[in-house]
Amino acid sequence: MTVPSPLLFLDVDGPLIPFGAADGRAYPTYPPTPPSSVSPLLARLDPAHGPRLAALPYELVWATTWEEDANAWVAPRLGLPVLPVLPWPPGDGPALAAGLHWKTPELVAWAAGRPFAWVDDEIGAADRAWVAAHHPGPALLHRVDPGRGLTEADYERLAGWAE
Repeated sequence: MTVPSPLLFLDVDGPLIPFGAADGRAYPTYPPTPPSSVSPLLARLDPAHGPRLAALPYELVWATTWEEDANAWVAPRLGLPVLPVLPWPPGDGPALAAGLHWKTPELVAWAAGRPFAWVDDEIGAADRAWVAAHHPGPALLHRVDPGRGLTEADYERLAGWAE
């Protein structure tokens, strides 16, 4: 029996599009030019993330408010295929415990016991505790500095955990 790869839930804003790179770097905007409804921060997306993410031993899943726009505007700039998109509950969703990120229950439900890593800039202690109590499989909740985005150390941590 083949064991499936762990899932890697990816947020876009913060991990892939840093909010304030210390060196002021910007990356070229790749055609086609996105409509004005798409974040102007898309220019900060480093295309080198694509090969790095694809090389990790995970099944990649978008876990972002970009939803399908991640496949339309982010994936092509990274050289990634169309990825599954984690759907969010309509409206405000269910009431959550204090400090719990609204994505957390949805990630655990989607994983359905399967090992997963979650890369986001908004992960906190309440999320870690909730996953530990509600997810029977292994899980890595990896918080990324939103000012820097994914770094070499983050990729090393993700690769090491998957082993």
